[in-house]
Amino acid sequence: MRSTNSPSALRPSSASARFLRHQDATLDRLKRWATDENQHVRRLVSEGSRPRLPWASRLRAFQEDPSPVLELLELLKDDPELYVRRSVANNLNDIGKDHPDVLVAVARRWLKGATEERRWIVHHALRSAVKRTESGALAALGFGLAANVAVRGASIAPERVRIGQSVTMRLSVVNKEAAPQRVLADLRVHFVKSNGQPSAKTFKLRTLELAPRESVVLQKTISLAQHTTRKHYPGTHRVELLLNGKARRLGSFEITNR
Repeated sequence: MRSTNSPSALRPSSASARFLRHQDATLDRLKRWATDENQHVRRLVSEGSRPRLPWASRLRAFQEDPSPVLELLELLKDDPELYVRRSVANNLNDIGKDHPDVLVAVARRWLKGATEERRWIVHHALRSAVKRTESGALAALGFGLAANVAVRGASIAPERVRIGQSVTMRLSVVNKEAAPQRVLADLRVHFVKSNGQPSAKTFKLRTLELAPRESVVLQKTISLAQHTTRKHYPGTHRVELLLNGKARRLGSFEITNR
């Protein structure tokens, strides 16, 4: 194997190829690289071991059993560089798509006595699971209980909108308790696809730190411009508010061609 000073040693494709051919030897080398002084080398340890590699073939063995990858991530969870920590979070996010219980267990363990930097890793790693409203992920972040709040004054404007314009949702969330509540608020839109069927997309709103009886206004504007990653089609689009992962219907808006 080349020295870590060799540029080709830092190519993600070479790391994934070695996993396929010499898994044990590569894992041993990556463990040593996890303490390398070069942040790019340390990031390769995490990025090159992602089970669902976005730029190469998936590492099927680690999709089935992520424990060897988790051993590497344990060595990097308190890395001083955000560049490396972000890769660690993305790797955990990958693992959670195949093993949600494993992701939650790691998140709970890492949150014990965690620094702000490690807490950021956990929150970022759980982002997809939270969007999927997985109960374990929500509970790990402290949002396992149903929010005892009222939703008032919900509006969606305009109710009829053309492709290329935008639509705004506005509402108030009121704490019904005589004690503070911490509530995770997101928005979910059921976009109509080309086949006429709905496909839900979640948009982040904010984490609410609600004082007793406090009311907070939430607002979100969504662009309906056409993008290569998201096309819009005519039809009725349902809108829901997610409070600690539980859906409450807000209403709908109609997309038209003209």
